[in-house]
Amino acid sequence: MISLSRDHGGGLDAAVTRFGGSRDRWTDLSTGINPVPYPVPDLPADSWTALPDKGAMAALEQAARAFWTIPDGAAVLAMAGASGPIALIPRLAPAGTVDIPGPTYNEHAAAFVAAGWQVGSARASARVAVHPNNPDGRLWTAAMLPDDALTIIDESFCDVAPQASLIHLSTRPNTLVLKSFGKFWGLAGLRLGFVIGDPILIRHLHDMVGPWPVSGPALTIGTAALRDTDWASAARDRLKTDSRRLDDLMQSKGATPLGGTTLFRLYDTPDAKAVQTQLATSHLWSRIFPYSSTWVRLGLPAPDQWSKLENAL
Repeated sequence: MISLSRDHGGGLDAAVTRFGGSRDRWTDLSTGINPVPYPVPDLPADSWTALPDKGAMAALEQAARAFWTIPDGAAVLAMAGASGPIALIPRLAPAGTVDIPGPTYNEHAAAFVAAGWQVGSARASARVAVHPNNPDGRLWTAAMLPDDALTIIDESFCDVAPQASLIHLSTRPNTLVLKSFGKFWGLAGLRLGFVIGDPILIRHLHDMVGPWPVSGPALTIGTAALRDTDWASAARDRLKTDSRRLDDLMQSKGATPLGGTTLFRLYDTPDAKAVQTQLATSHLWSRIFPYSSTWVRLGLPAPDQWSKLENAL
């Protein structure tokens, strides 16, 4: 089941227009972004005024190698979010058929189709594995990903479960692993992501994006965050606790948990649109899907927003 529509979480402006209120009074639970973001450090003035230099980029990539235990044989490229490489990767190989088991994050299929590919499983010359999958949290294994095709492993949500990472596969030819900084560290507006894998493909991507793929502030903040392993460990513990709390709350209201990650949870309900409308009248925005009339996905509330959700339910 693959949707070529490019619906996403977010879109809060449309919700405000439809249901009223001011944007600052809304709580957006439609995305899987950590509601307790990494504390942004003080930035040197030249991070805003100077072109990003190679030393800062090297420091960021070195921090990424250490944080994700990237094998020596894999190359690393920092980019402006994960969406940038998702749009470019289909152009790294001649158009053919790409296998994208779904339902899953719809930007992959849209990007491949835009580059002239067909989506299907028969005789596929490329495959995409969203790991863990969005929206149901399904995990892949190495055995499910034979190395006979261009392979994209999207680990945008895997930092909540580093033990499940398939980063060791990044040494395989024609394999790329994607990492999204904005979700686990809660700084989606920073627009920082990473592509890890086949050095030949990484070199081609680097040529496509040019000499300054990441902003100066993103270089500084990303390096500090990746080096702060104590913060990451504490964040994982809090997310586990809060995701269990959200499951308990939704089950008490009649929803059935279907999976997800500790950054977002997927529920089966009698009527997804009705649930979204009920929450929206209390200025809480949720995620529903064009391919299911019963699925609702919720991100975690910030610490001061739990009572708002409980009251809305």
